[in-house]
Amino acid sequence: MRFQDAAKDARAVTYAVIQADPVVARAAGLLADASPTQRLLARAVMNGETLDPDGWRTMFPLLFEPGIAPAERERSEAILAASLAIADRGDQARNQLRGALVESLTAELLARRVGAGAVRRERRILFDGVPAEIHPYDVTVERAGAAEAYDCKWGARGIDADVLHQLDDARTSAEAEDERLRVALVVFDAELSCRVRLDRQTAPHDQTGLVTMESLESLAG
Repeated sequence: MRFQDAAKDARAVTYAVIQADPVVARAAGLLADASPTQRLLARAVMNGETLDPDGWRTMFPLLFEPGIAPAERERSEAILAASLAIADRGDQARNQLRGALVESLTAELLARRVGAGAVRRERRILFDGVPAEIHPYDVTVERAGAAEAYDCKWGARGIDADVLHQLDDARTSAEAEDERLRVALVVFDAELSCRVRLDRQTAPHDQTGLVTMESLESLAG
């Protein structure tokens, strides 16, 4: 089993620009240490609902009331501002930024556990005698004997047969080479929504991990 950079095609070049947008790193840094309610706020805002900042403060009063710790209220304000900056983009840009955000957030949390040098983005996994996947894995942890591969989605609707097959095929191919490869989905959505979506899938996923908004800390732990 070995890892390889994704092909530098037009899609990769375009997406690299999206990934490099400062708002992606800013939002990921904030959400890495956010509370479940703050992450729920971010998801609601970035879904593109047309509310002004005061409207969101009214919908999430516990995040902005005067009685909470100033540092937490400041974080909530920063999350709201970053989320609005993404939500205010056009539909296509917003969708791309949200996807890049989940990848960046995943990479940041993983780096806390394994070190930044072991975490890579947009990498293919190659196996002897097995045709290479066209699409790269969003985030990988590249350590001898303890590799990991993650596909990142903004919402539960992104879970489909192609994604599940790609992850499970990589796991079984690694197993055939006596290698260990943990595979998982990271979805910035509620666990219940993801479980309902998974229950409708016939593609193999019994050994594919699932990380949702409620369990993001497990990436760092």
